[in-house]
Amino acid sequence: MKFLFYRYGSICEEDLIETFKEYGYEIVEYTKEIYNKNYSLKLAVKEVGNVMMKEQFDFVFSINFYPFLSELCKVFKIRYISWIVDSPVMELYSSSITNSWNRTFIFDRALYNEIKPLNPDCVFYLPLGARLKNKDAIIENASREDKDKFTHDISFVGSLYTEKNPYTQKKEMSGFLDGYLEAIIRSQEWVYGYYFVEKLLEEKYVDEIKENIDDFLELPGNNFLTDKRTLSQFYLGSEITARERVDTVEKISNRFSFDIYTGSDTTKLPKVKNHGYAKTLTEMPLIFNNTKINLNMTSKMIRTGLPLRIFDIMSCKGFVLSNYQEEIFEEFENGEEIVTYSSPEEMVYLIEYYLQNDKRRKEIAENGYMKVKNEYTYEKRIEKMLIKSFEK
Repeated sequence: MKFLFYRYGSICEEDLIETFKEYGYEIVEYTKEIYNKNYSLKLAVKEVGNVMMKEQFDFVFSINFYPFLSELCKVFKIRYISWIVDSPVMELYSSSITNSWNRTFIFDRALYNEIKPLNPDCVFYLPLGARLKNKDAIIENASREDKDKFTHDISFVGSLYTEKNPYTQKKEMSGFLDGYLEAIIRSQEWVYGYYFVEKLLEEKYVDEIKENIDDFLELPGNNFLTDKRTLSQFYLGSEITARERVDTVEKISNRFSFDIYTGSDTTKLPKVKNHGYAKTLTEMPLIFNNTKINLNMTSKMIRTGLPLRIFDIMSCKGFVLSNYQEEIFEEFENGEEIVTYSSPEEMVYLIEYYLQNDKRRKEIAENGYMKVKNEYTYEKRIEKMLIKSFEK
């Protein structure tokens, strides 16, 4: 079989390509958005449409959902398979989600429960996974120098969200509204496993808040997206995530040696050792494998599901300390395959405990690795996706 892979540069794309190739698939990669983040929709429709006219594909695949790909597949009458690995993906609320040629797989159950009713036969729940083969080889062949370079007590790989927080576009509002939003943000910041922002946000204030945000996000054409949902997920969710991550990093770095790999500005976190970006394919496996405690701070916009970071760490035999998420105990056993915290105080206690208990920490890391290897590989995920996508 032959398919078109529309790429934008997600960290999981390379591993998925390798896995698809092992299944014998012929892949045509379309990569212009990777190198041009201002790539216009009009040009994308024209150029991708031309590729689809010249070559015969069995399906089109992408990480996350692109309405224009859905519409092109509707015209060409071929499956459009998308795997949602981020949240929020506001394009899921476009009218294109209702197309019968879609096969949309969503990793977060809360998001899945919202989107599923829009196209009941074509939207599926599918948690994430990882590829082990390449990582096993990198870890096994690493030099002593490389292992030492990436050996840390505690580390975090990822954005602090401060550089991509759309809430910073908000203007100063009335004292009441600013205080009202601040109260919602503070209420949610340290609550794990339940995202209640949309319930707290009252409809009567939405229009005024919207008017005070420059270039407020709106989808073109017909869609199912409400301004209240956009505010609660895209704007407030980003702000709460940024605050929680900065505050968490500060709490840890004030007590422990803490290394972080990020492009975010950490000048206001002087005790953190920021190494800049980590190379996804060659450095991240060594960081995860050689760090005693790998921290996962799930974006607040991922309301119930597990982010890629958890699976990536486990696939490198790394120990994961994660905030609690509603779905986490459905996939992993707490204290045996992963360790979770439900408050900053519990997080600090667990860091102290596992830094002092090497044997137990390594056992949990090995158990997590075996769970991913046996149940959550990309091979298994792709097989499930394709069976669902083409079953009658």
